Amino acid sequence: MIVQACLNGARPRDYHPRLPMTPDAMAADGAACVLAGAAELHIHPRGPDGRESLEAIDDTMRVVRRACPGTLIGVSTGAWIEGDVERTRDCISRWRVLPDYASVNLSEPDAPAVIALLHQMGVGVEAGLATVADAERLASLADRHRVFRVLIEIEAQDPAGADAVADGIARVLARADIVRPILLHGFDDTVWHFVARAHQKRWSTRVGLEDGRLLVNGEQASGNTELVAEAAALYRRNAA
Repeated sequence: MIVQACLNGARPRDYHPRLPMTPDAMAADGAACVLAGAAELHIHPRGPDGRESLEAIDDTMRVVRRACPGTLIGVSTGAWIEGDVERTRDCISRWRVLPDYASVNLSEPDAPAVIALLHQMGVGVEAGLATVADAERLASLADRHRVFRVLIEIEAQDPAGADAVADGIARVLARADIVRPILLHGFDDTVWHFVARAHQKRWSTRVGLEDGRLLVNGEQASGNTELVAEAAALYRRNAA
């Protein structure tokens, strides 16, 4: 079980005063999160205009890798980033400083092709599942057993409903005999609910400004480092 730090996501610049937007900011924040207990980093590189960009992967990865040697680093391939199927594939195919893994949302129409391209390039695939239908789609793929990890990402804000979706996804994975590491995380109001649930399930989890900015007590965190430190402390206390 690990705690992954998700540093920025698609959040706008004004979401939090310490949201890392540049390669240098992501590198510094990432290094601090590793010291605070994060085992991995998940980042959304940004172009000079501050917008998410698959073209910015190489430059960002160079800087973050120098700051965090030996730490696994993943990126998103979300279809919204480039907004075009062919452009998304083209940008990915031109990566030269490869991430260790890339998240692919199974809800997106081109997900199977993106997964195949990443496997061809030697990049691990973090299969993003937000619904039971996403899990069933993953189970239908010939290369389902090759994924690096399964990412169960629940955006529903009602804890009971969100738990039901997560449980449904887990049942599909079990029926399909997809035995891969699982990382479970929530969003906004369910971040800490799913940190605790992940630990109970002996799954990994993640925290960071991509998912939410509040601490367990409801106060705004000073930044990603404080969120990671709190999650890591919860894991340690629950393991004791």
